Amino acid sequence: MAYKKRQEIEYFDYKDFKTLQRFITPLGAIQPRKKTGLSEAKQRQLSVAIKRARHLALLPFVVN
Repeated sequence: MAYKKRQEIEYFDYKDFKTLQRFITPLGAIQPRKKTGLSEAKQRQLSVAIKRARHLALLPFVVN
């Protein structure tokens, strides 16, 4: 089974919360690599950007 590869994003910016919201589940968890279709390095950049955005209150930690 082939997984869809999403369009490759150059850099994940923690201030661009609209883009980061696409990679978060409705309950607030970061989506896994198989679902996002990102490389290992890009997935790591994504998780760091999401965690920074959460720390600065741009994204919620948990959705109620």
